Amino acid sequence: MLKLKEVIVVEGRYDKNALSQVVDAVILETGGFAIFNDREKQKLLRTMAERRGLIVLTDSDGAGFVIRNFIKGCVDPKLVCHAYIPDIRGKEKRKTAPSKEGKLGVEGMRPQVLLDALRRAGASLEESGEAVPRITKADLYARGLSGGTDSASKRKALQKRLELPEHLSADALLDVLNALMSRDAFYDLEL
Repeated sequence: MLKLKEVIVVEGRYDKNALSQVVDAVILETGGFAIFNDREKQKLLRTMAERRGLIVLTDSDGAGFVIRNFIKGCVDPKLVCHAYIPDIRGKEKRKTAPSKEGKLGVEGMRPQVLLDALRRAGASLEESGEAVPRITKADLYARGLSGGTDSASKRKALQKRLELPEHLSADALLDVLNALMSRDAFYDLEL
């Protein structure tokens, strides 16, 4: 599996699923058009772009380009690369009918097509070598951020202090924390 320095931005969870089978990277979902009104997620994208750089990988249909262009407007273009998948006609396995435009989306692409798109965009791909210790759910538990009586409020306080969206799921919070800091830095945080 190839490791990627940049954060990948996709439209939804099925796209994220397809990519996580191919690369070891932080992958954030826009929630489709929900990104237009989600100021917190827009801020998160800007923060991630400043820290790691963004690669936007949306479907090749009209909706994908609308989302891509919106991101171009809310994140410094110097910090964003754009990966494009080819127009391939067909339908995803999980769907009963093809999309409105009849094109496969990110989730329907073969792994090699996704890797080629990321390479063309200038992604920092490298073979996964020695594993860097990552922050895990067990670490969240050990720090009182999950599984405890007051863990939800502690998570909210941490997210506020780090200027992260308050509605991040536990899994999304892990992805973001791992993109922002090392496991040691996480344990050094005052909670």
